[in-house]
Amino acid sequence: MHVLARKLASTIVVVLGLFAAGAVSAEAFQSRTKAGNYEDVKFDLTNAIIERGLVVDHTGNVAGMLERTGADVGSTKKLYRNAEYFLFCSAKLSREMMEADPANMGLCPFVVFIYEREDKPGEIVVGFHDPTARGGPASVGAIKAVQTLLSDIVSEATK
Repeated sequence: MHVLARKLASTIVVVLGLFAAGAVSAEAFQSRTKAGNYEDVKFDLTNAIIERGLVVDHTGNVAGMLERTGADVGSTKKLYRNAEYFLFCSAKLSREMMEADPANMGLCPFVVFIYEREDKPGEIVVGFHDPTARGGPASVGAIKAVQTLLSDIVSEATK
């Protein structure tokens, strides 16, 4: 079997296993929708992060990446008018969750996303990947605080 085919087969088995185990589900993402202008909602999202004393470390342009690489993977379908993600951390919350369980480093930085689908202009979706609570009570409590922060940011951006 060709090396690429073996890797693809292995990846499919892993993904199917995660779905079967319930590790990947729609509930893993929390999102809210707001009718409006993408740039206005993006501004509100950025402000919701900054007003909490947090700094956006990086912004990724998913829509641009998909458009730029579409032909390379044999696709010309445009999924998004706009789609981005924002990376940031809270020194306090990050430290609390990592002191509770060093493996929680994998949950940092925090990520929120915003997108406008090509087929639904003016419907802006803002959300985050819900971090999974793990470990003892201190870890679960620290991660719950991160979930609350992310949920509050998304709610504020979409009100």
